[in-house]
Amino acid sequence: MKFVDEAYIDVAAGDGGNGCVSFRHEKYKEFGGPNGGDGGRGGHVYAVADPNLNTLVDYRYARRHEAKRGEHGMGSDMFGAAGADITLKMPVGTIISDAETGEVLHELLTPGECIVLAKGGDGGFGNLRFKSSINRAPRQKTPGWPGERKSVKLELKVLADVGLLGMPNAGKSTFIAAVSNARPKIADYPFTTLHPNLGVVRVGPEQSFVVADIPGLIEGASEGAGLGHQFLRHLQRTRLLLHIVDLAPFDDAVDPVAQAKAIVGELKKYDAALYEKPRWLVLNKLDMVPQEQRAAKVKDFVKRFKWKGPVFEISALTREGCEPLIKAIFQHVHSLQRAEQQVPDVDPRFAGDAAE
Repeated sequence: MKFVDEAYIDVAAGDGGNGCVSFRHEKYKEFGGPNGGDGGRGGHVYAVADPNLNTLVDYRYARRHEAKRGEHGMGSDMFGAAGADITLKMPVGTIISDAETGEVLHELLTPGECIVLAKGGDGGFGNLRFKSSINRAPRQKTPGWPGERKSVKLELKVLADVGLLGMPNAGKSTFIAAVSNARPKIADYPFTTLHPNLGVVRVGPEQSFVVADIPGLIEGASEGAGLGHQFLRHLQRTRLLLHIVDLAPFDDAVDPVAQAKAIVGELKKYDAALYEKPRWLVLNKLDMVPQEQRAAKVKDFVKRFKWKGPVFEISALTREGCEPLIKAIFQHVHSLQRAEQQVPDVDPRFAGDAAE
């Protein structure tokens, strides 16, 4: 399935039905009085966060979404039926903003979260509403109110606990395949990852975290070079970044330290807040380095990179060193999760019942 993380759609709630002017006509009732009913409410447009979706591809070509209008009021005290609501299912992590102003309207962050994207118009009043002691034969009615209409931008930022950073062919896809249930494309050429991959890492019973792998970054990514710049937004909601470095590149002329510094520079140019996120250094492909040279090579890299944070040495291919890294990540993520306060959202369709 094609991965789409940005789409523009038009939504229109249903208009309210018009009120009715009618009078009771029955035998032996000369002055039957008014009996025109109200119009029905127009249908709402809801947006629901569906955890089973991971792309906005459904909205790439289906741009117009319109709810039904309410029925008009009728005689014999009959009110019009409300228009049918429509529900738009979107991936968790979708940001809904105004297409013209860019103002963020909603963020769907919790599975099952439901919001009213466009409110249906109220129905108009029939002449029954205008009956009074001094106006016994009213001929007034009101039209239904128009439903809301909006042009919105949908932007998906995947929800993951851990994000993977690195140059193309640094071994990010191999790592996520080794530690999680994700099965990305893996090959011996750069840019095999063309869209974000999510993987759930199981640490123990009811103990897990989510890892996001994005296409590899290259120098100039913050200005649009390569593929990774299109997906850097998917790292903005992560709690931890793993900077994966190829410690044994095929080309001897390639300096891993220079590549690592280029990644950090692009991260800082793109988003200062993303640059300030907790970041761990993961030196990969140790299986390509002779055993007797590993310690010296790691020490030299850390010294020249001037890195003072956590360092992990792994081989994603053989899974050497992956287990301690996974446990450390889980402890870090779990501690942050416990510190966060989560307030459950109330489905607006049942907000009235909750208030009672």
